[in-house]
Amino acid sequence: MVLDRRTLLRAALGGAVVSAYGTEPALAGGRGNRRTVFVAGDSTAATYATADVPRAGWGQALPVFLRPDIAVENAALSGASSKSFADLGRLDLILAAIRPGDVLLISFGHNDEKAEDPARYTEPWTTFQDYLRLYLDGARARRARPILVTPVERRRFRTDGTPYLSHGEYPDSMRALAEATRTPLIDLTARSFALWSELGPEPTKDYFLWLDPGEMPNYPDGVADNTHFQAHGAIEVARLVAAAGAGIPGRDRRALHDPSIPDDVLAWPPTRPAES
Repeated sequence: MVLDRRTLLRAALGGAVVSAYGTEPALAGGRGNRRTVFVAGDSTAATYATADVPRAGWGQALPVFLRPDIAVENAALSGASSKSFADLGRLDLILAAIRPGDVLLISFGHNDEKAEDPARYTEPWTTFQDYLRLYLDGARARRARPILVTPVERRRFRTDGTPYLSHGEYPDSMRALAEATRTPLIDLTARSFALWSELGPEPTKDYFLWLDPGEMPNYPDGVADNTHFQAHGAIEVARLVAAAGAGIPGRDRRALHDPSIPDDVLAWPPTRPAES
């Protein structure tokens, strides 16, 4: 089954793949009157290009689980923290486009943890919450609905095969902020950790970007990445987000209950949209 998925993915190298579920990316300024889900996040959520296949982010896969009348604007940026995303003006771009009734999913933590990088680092109980409030307040000022999403858990297993958490106090900080500000929360940390724990060390390699040398043309030397996803993992993490996100409009229950969504349901644009 893994080989079948990757054979299909090779076809994506020639251009975008259009799925049976209609996952063509939404185009800024071309969404008409459709309600829009905006994604503010990091590389685990970002949309990747044909040169990155089969790497994918959960924001890239989110349209799989939404009806076609709902647009998705995935603004997630590789390497971003809650601080750097705002400082680079990326939050301002979202707030300029967001409209009443739209939804803003906010998911950071991976790069906020990098104490060696002052451009990205935030402290979990002070500056992390301060920056997240900019997203919450900005969305609400425009009568849009913010939803906090705790960071997806990495693939972390001890030598005896038991999993362990890797995000320190950042998920707890986001949970506390959600409660204090009465903001809906999707606890993706807990949900993804439960999934990785159930699957175990070896099966999770088919979710994360683990490839043997020569297996995929874009990674001729192979790769062993315990943070980022290949298509299958991105789809399943997007399923976790959509299933837990009661406030996300237009959830497609048929897709949510379909256990066999193929990896080639995703579309890879020619360039990474958030970096173009």
